[in-house]
Amino acid sequence: MNMRSTRSMVTFSNPFTLQGYPGDLPAGDYEVLVEEELLQGLSFEAYRRTATYMTVRGKGAHAGRSELRLTTESDIKEALRRDADTSETNNHSETALSPQEDRK
Repeated sequence: MNMRSTRSMVTFSNPFTLQGYPGDLPAGDYEVLVEEELLQGLSFEAYRRTATYMTVRGKGAHAGRSELRLTTESDIKEALRRDADTSETNNHSETALSPQEDRK
């Protein structure tokens, strides 16, 4: 069976949660690893996703360690959507709270 792996980066602007894991993860850049297998018997090359992992760095007593957390593409997309919504809400809040310009 032929396999391939693809790595990419995602960036979270705010702390976030990942479905199936307790606690918040800090904002920052995270590596995503996608594993796929070659589909046999086709007249063209095609791959099927077999696993998606996100690399999470340890904190506290586990600082310096990292782990690959099994997740799904849809869970990552949902976390990124929530992150964008949070950022948008924060931007609107900051605008509403900013002082008005002095009128001349």
